[in-house]
Amino acid sequence: MSHSLPSVRIPLRLPSAVATFGIGIAGYLGVNLSPYMIAAAQSALGVDVLTANWLITGALLLTALTGLATAKLSAGPHRLLVARVGLVVAAAGFGAAALVPTPGVVVAGLLVGGIGAGGAVSSSGAALAAFVNPDRVSGFSGLANRAVVTVILALVPLLPLVPISVFGTLALFSLAVLFTSAWLPSAPVVDHAAAPAADAAPSGLVARRPHRAETIAGFALLVTFALWAVSEDSLWAMAGVMGADQAGLTPEGLGIALSGATAGGIVGAILLMIVGDRLGRAVPLAVLLVAGGALKIVEGFVTDPTVFIVVFITWNTLYAIAFFYFVATAAALDADGRWSGPLLAVYLVGSSLTPVIGAALVEALGYQGFVVVLGVASFVLAVPAFLVARISSRLQRTEEPAPVVAEEVAA
Repeated sequence: MSHSLPSVRIPLRLPSAVATFGIGIAGYLGVNLSPYMIAAAQSALGVDVLTANWLITGALLLTALTGLATAKLSAGPHRLLVARVGLVVAAAGFGAAALVPTPGVVVAGLLVGGIGAGGAVSSSGAALAAFVNPDRVSGFSGLANRAVVTVILALVPLLPLVPISVFGTLALFSLAVLFTSAWLPSAPVVDHAAAPAADAAPSGLVARRPHRAETIAGFALLVTFALWAVSEDSLWAMAGVMGADQAGLTPEGLGIALSGATAGGIVGAILLMIVGDRLGRAVPLAVLLVAGGALKIVEGFVTDPTVFIVVFITWNTLYAIAFFYFVATAAALDADGRWSGPLLAVYLVGSSLTPVIGAALVEALGYQGFVVVLGVASFVLAVPAFLVARISSRLQRTEEPAPVVAEEVAA
């Protein structure tokens, strides 16, 4: 008798893709617009950049914490409710901050908006696990995110960076994707206490015993991903200062580097869409972390601005592909999204603190010591990433219906 489980994952279709990717973009849009949000907060509150930075950091941390708090709900039958409530709260909070430019309302609105965005992050992350071929779906998700965010980042500065243009964009986008939420894939009904049953397939019920390996791998993945986020975003946060000090990088050069990094992310997403799971998941992820770690070290020793830009763009391209593989690994561990739901929130926890962490490391170790620490961290984290990715591939294979089960269902 086969012990394979009936597959509950669904093919990626346009409506479900629009809802899943759109809600995810809404949850992360504050992260991408954070420089503009800081400028808008300064304009509304009349505060210095440090105060505005802490306010936006607080809002992003609330997004992360709310995403973690709602991750379990998003992996169950309340996923759609989490998404809709989160989007409504985000729209209300950011909308209030945009339309009522008084200090108390702006501060409260941003914090409330950050809380609402957390529901969007966890529900969309969990929904990514609903699809067949998590690797290819992760690539599609990354491409949609990069493409939409690139357009928004280009359009918002055409207006003054004031609350109505910046916070209003966040509110309007949340409202827009709210109307697509009905297409969000629902979580499969899972009975973790029962034994596998072939007759569960037609109704969408998955009956299986909990995998101890899955639980261990899931928690290991969350910890690994959070630490990796800190190592990657610390360099991102300090790149401008480091490039100017050691390589004579100009503001125009930094702009080219950042634009090239975005383009590299798009290229990486397209490559993963094409490749899918044909190369496996464990070896590519480990190779990407090791290569990325090496490039981080190289970046700290470069003194030519052109070489600095090239290394920066190459590193960010590998970073983007590794990020997508992490998401695919989490989605493959469990079809209900138990691990992909909190994964993106965990990343926010790590990345929101990286400006402070990066500055502290540079002050203590200097630029070269800083990049060596970050590079070694990537080398070390490649080991658990490899092991978890292998486990995710093995567990995903157990979902495939055995031929006998398929014949029984067809009969």
